[in-house]
Amino acid sequence: MRLDKYLAEMGAGTRKEIGKAVRAGRVTVNGQASKNAAMQVTAEDDVRLDGALIAYETFVYYMLNKPAGVISATEDARERTVLDLISERQRKGLFPVGRLDKDTEGLLLITNDGALAHRLLSPKHHVDKVYYARLDGPVGEAEKALFAQGLKVDDTLTALPADLEILTPATEVRVTIREGKFHQVKRMFEAVGREVLYLQRLSMGPLILDESLPKGGYRRLTEEEESAIMNV
Repeated sequence: MRLDKYLAEMGAGTRKEIGKAVRAGRVTVNGQASKNAAMQVTAEDDVRLDGALIAYETFVYYMLNKPAGVISATEDARERTVLDLISERQRKGLFPVGRLDKDTEGLLLITNDGALAHRLLSPKHHVDKVYYARLDGPVGEAEKALFAQGLKVDDTLTALPADLEILTPATEVRVTIREGKFHQVKRMFEAVGREVLYLQRLSMGPLILDESLPKGGYRRLTEEEESAIMNV
């Protein structure tokens, strides 16, 4: 591809900014300065801007520990988005895989891999999503049975069977769902007379939230994590 397109896709700047950098001799290809923005390069070439290597990556994958108060969107004129938290991002086209409510915390996958996102979110794949919830009152075996049989939430949603693990105290639970409807976990508990006071996603398929990540922190997926989610 063209040198300026390569650099733009890796987030090195706008095409105009990159054109100026190329003309100024700030870009090298395989150790040689290039002043031709139309020069053809490949992912195997050593491309540098001001001496910094700009490696080409087709897809990138970040694990984010989403904090409350941030929305799961790519951009917003008024609200801070999850992408605003990824300060080192280079690859354009990043987006969150699925959405967590503004006040919900926990695991969120950020990528530019649309095919993977489709597999993880597609209802036919039934990818498990595990949440920790703190409720306004205790739940017991009756609620556990309702979740297990497929809870009728309202006229628009009858949830697939879900696993409800009651913790100690019984106002704290771990719930596993296999779909991702709008406000689903909160709506399911409302249907059994409970309000969710706090909600955190712990895992999505084989991807488990790294407990060492602070709220708002992120990191690249490990090779093992990438391999695991590719097999979903």
